[in-house]
Amino acid sequence: MSTKIHRSNAERFGRWLGGVWRAYARRERQAAVWLAAHGVSVGGAAALLWVIKLTALAILFYAVFWLALLLVFALVGAWVIRHDDGSYDDEHRGEWRNGWEGYGYYENDVRTDYGRVFENEDH
Repeated sequence: MSTKIHRSNAERFGRWLGGVWRAYARRERQAAVWLAAHGVSVGGAAALLWVIKLTALAILFYAVFWLALLLVFALVGAWVIRHDDGSYDDEHRGEWRNGWEGYGYYENDVRTDYGRVFENEDH
């Protein structure tokens, strides 16, 4: 029987995360002591540290909001592209022809070449 202890990835991650939390808490206590040594009251130091934490959290939520919105737009765009059968392009494509308003580029029976620079392939 082996005496070697096998730690799972989850346990290693939990221990690492606990170490990070302890290091953060130690630095926060050091910052509070430093502020108190420089004339800030204990309550003021605690309030200042909370303001800094809440500001960081607000910035994080702001960034995550825009990333989530970007992801939603990407997913909607992918869904639209996947479900596009191309029928709209065939129905609404314009063409050069003679129509009610003379020879020109017509889209849905409306001449739309006024002010446009088209190269006419028919003439």
